[in-house]
Amino acid sequence: MSRSLLPNLNRKSILITGGTGSFGQKFCKGILDAFNPERVIIYSRDEYKQADMANMESFQHPCMRFFLGDVRDKERLTLAMSDVDVVVHAAALKQVPAAEYNPYEFIKTNIHGATNVVEAALNAGVGKVLALSTDKAVNPVNLYGATKLCSDKLFMAANSYRGKKRSTRFSVVRYGNVIGSRGSVVPLFLEQKKTGALSLTDMRMTRFYITLEQSVQFIFRCIQEMEGGELFVPKMPSCRLTDLAMAIAPECEHNVVGIRPGEKIHETLIPSDEAYRTLEFPDHFIVQPVLPCWETSFEKSGGRPCAEDFCYRSDVNSSWLDAESLKPLIEKYVNSEEAISAGVLEPASV
Repeated sequence: MSRSLLPNLNRKSILITGGTGSFGQKFCKGILDAFNPERVIIYSRDEYKQADMANMESFQHPCMRFFLGDVRDKERLTLAMSDVDVVVHAAALKQVPAAEYNPYEFIKTNIHGATNVVEAALNAGVGKVLALSTDKAVNPVNLYGATKLCSDKLFMAANSYRGKKRSTRFSVVRYGNVIGSRGSVVPLFLEQKKTGALSLTDMRMTRFYITLEQSVQFIFRCIQEMEGGELFVPKMPSCRLTDLAMAIAPECEHNVVGIRPGEKIHETLIPSDEAYRTLEFPDHFIVQPVLPCWETSFEKSGGRPCAEDFCYRSDVNSSWLDAESLKPLIEKYVNSEEAISAGVLEPASV
């Protein structure tokens, strides 16, 4: 990525909620590789994952801080954000079936937790807060997506509360499935490959896919460009679930088990309802703020307004990954640190 698209994080303090997750670790490594930060604060509630991450060679750096805490605890968040310049909010409960069975736990983490991040950032005077969202927040049919929709609204509306004395800016990034992230279908298929049969929910299913590296680079860009109140969406290729299965295990049988409660056949990143305030750029979209409570200059930045009936959905995408183009991505994942930490230890052979 061009240096002009990277934020200047030298001598800055960056806090990552949920920093021990797949994205958090990759993003943290990206910061350490590209910048000389004052502090990188990993804020999460699992002491084992923090200890495991702290012992990794990639994170043996004097700027690293490991701060135990839960996003449900606003006082702890405020303390952790003291003198912090940038917050990337990645903490969330994400498993769709678990949300249907434990709805209030998801509400407490994904909605109340988002409120706490907003209020703690305002109280601490953080410069920029960027929250990670999901395609499941668009026209949600499951509780996880509904909680993330609420979270997105909270972060975008938070720009109205900063006033003259508070300069904190809040924005959101929405993207699709990350290849190989914890809880994704890729590690599941790699494990099931050993049995000779893969469990597919629906043969028609399509999804947007992005790699961890691409998501990290896009987040860097959003931190650089964000003004507050906008929602960033990267342009991503789509993939058919059947092609992903063929890329991982072409020799395996397919057992169709049916879609899980709260799942969709196809996912949407920008619905037609948001088309009227969406601007298209060469490699991403920006959904502009719905409330005219703060000034933005997106229209001056070269974005092209989308058509009124525009919809960015995984089954009508112009860019696709087939089985052959997926293979190198799967191989790269299997031989990565993320795969080792997920328990996928064998060299790639797909």
